[in-house]
Amino acid sequence: MILQETLEIQVKQAVKSAFQVDIDTVEFQATRKEFAGDITVVVFPLLRFVKGNPVQIGETIGAYMLEHATDVKAFNVVKGFLNLEINDSYYINFFNNIYKQDHFGFVKPNPEEKAIMVEYSSPNTNKPLHLGHIRNNLLGYSVAEILKASGKKVYKTQIINDRGIHICKSMLAWKRFGNGETPESTGLKGDKLVGNYYVKFDQEYKTEIQGLVAKGIPEEEAKKQAPLLIEAQEMLRKWEAGDKAVVELWETMNGWVYNGFNETYKNLGVDFDTLYYESNTYLLGKELVTEGLKTGVFEKAEDGSVWCDLTDEGLDKKIVQRADGTAVYMTQDIGTAIQRIKDFPEVGGMVYTVGNEQDYHFKVLFLILKKLGFDWAENLYHLSYGMVDLPSGKMKSREGTVVDADDLIDEMAQTAAEISEELGKLDGYTEAEKQELYKVIGLGALKYFILKVDPKKRILFDPKESIDFQGNTGPFIQYTYARIQSIIRKADFNYKVSVVKIDLHIKERELIKQLQSFPEVVQFAAEQHSPALIANYTYNLVKEFNSFYQNVSILGADTETDKIFRVQLSQKVASTIKDAFSVLGIQVPERM
Repeated sequence: MILQETLEIQVKQAVKSAFQVDIDTVEFQATRKEFAGDITVVVFPLLRFVKGNPVQIGETIGAYMLEHATDVKAFNVVKGFLNLEINDSYYINFFNNIYKQDHFGFVKPNPEEKAIMVEYSSPNTNKPLHLGHIRNNLLGYSVAEILKASGKKVYKTQIINDRGIHICKSMLAWKRFGNGETPESTGLKGDKLVGNYYVKFDQEYKTEIQGLVAKGIPEEEAKKQAPLLIEAQEMLRKWEAGDKAVVELWETMNGWVYNGFNETYKNLGVDFDTLYYESNTYLLGKELVTEGLKTGVFEKAEDGSVWCDLTDEGLDKKIVQRADGTAVYMTQDIGTAIQRIKDFPEVGGMVYTVGNEQDYHFKVLFLILKKLGFDWAENLYHLSYGMVDLPSGKMKSREGTVVDADDLIDEMAQTAAEISEELGKLDGYTEAEKQELYKVIGLGALKYFILKVDPKKRILFDPKESIDFQGNTGPFIQYTYARIQSIIRKADFNYKVSVVKIDLHIKERELIKQLQSFPEVVQFAAEQHSPALIANYTYNLVKEFNSFYQNVSILGADTETDKIFRVQLSQKVASTIKDAFSVLGIQVPERM
């Protein structure tokens, strides 16, 4: 039983004993730094049950706790706050219990519980992954890992947008201007090669528009009449009709793109358990339209189009099938969600990692699925996130000025190399070890900078700022982990033996308190779908460790007991940093 649960029982007993009143809950908070104490009981909510002065009520409860609660050694009351000081023995016992636990704070999955499917990445197959995709992938992967750590069975998935006019534009441009070049013949990654032709299409399309405008055709009309666009639309019609040559070209170019994507995913350190392709799912959901019309969830308009009226929910009417019988994206998403539950019956909820420009779409999607009567629709979550900007401005993929994911990963390693060389801390490293370390630091800096921010907030990403070895950065935390490994390597005595420690230095105590909150942070981060909570917890743990490191001697402690205990404590902090960073997808180097 955790301390707060024990204290809650005892506070309830104190109120019952002193005031003859039963209370449901007790509100706790961490004691503010300027007051003596480890945990604080907030007295004000008790005034609903107990009449009187909050200071006197606090004094009465405190006196009872001092007499009856073995873990409480002292108390003080500040206005309506009862600050309790906890015995060192409680923290020592707690630490001894967790010291040899692997992955302290993580929970094993409960086989009885429904699994969760987390969708992320879901790119178009007409261009390489860019900075926006990086935030999406890092968030989705991390939330999946946090949910796992909290005790959930998780499936990671994506839906690849492999069909539509966008891929036909790349295909047509390659056919027209590509001269048969391939990733092998050019030495380019497949996604980059295809992306170049998406840009090429846009350039040639604009030239055609300008030519038509010069002939006196209004610009809006010229955009529709440009021969290149008409030909791309015809190519899409042929694809939908199963034209052999078009389908073969589509398969070839998408194959190039998938090889490129897989290389980026590997470098970024993300993975998937299952993949869905829009070309297989875009017709799903159409049979549900018929079902929805029967049950009255959908209604048919005069022109034959089908709608879902959500005005009673404060939203508007949403089209689910066009008058010509073709599906819209909403229908496809409805069908894909249902298909996933058919494919994985153990799944009872889904998380969609998609940018905040789609907030309304997901509100509508989730509501329609509820109206269609699916019980799992209660457990759908849109992991909405803000844009990522660079100091140089926003990204545009059609013009070819996009911030490429591969280039950014390489640039991060390069920046890490420059800063590490300046600091001159890599004596004795081979060149291969150095390159591996730069990659770990660079990628760690990128991931931490993005994940430490609340997902809903927009980010201005500055590569140089992210690789600072001081402050709330990935490299600062990695450096602390490496420092602890160095301490452990220097410990020339058996520090794995159990020791009987009687009292704690204030810095040891604060560090144990910080460790104690990790399981709660994991559960809260899972509940909130927020890697930022894990990132900022880890930073606070590291700050607490560095304060401990500066104020007490570890290997030079006065007694053998203190030496052993402090190495054990350092070791536990390191393993907690490693576990916390693992759910963020960040590696920690053994030395730096």
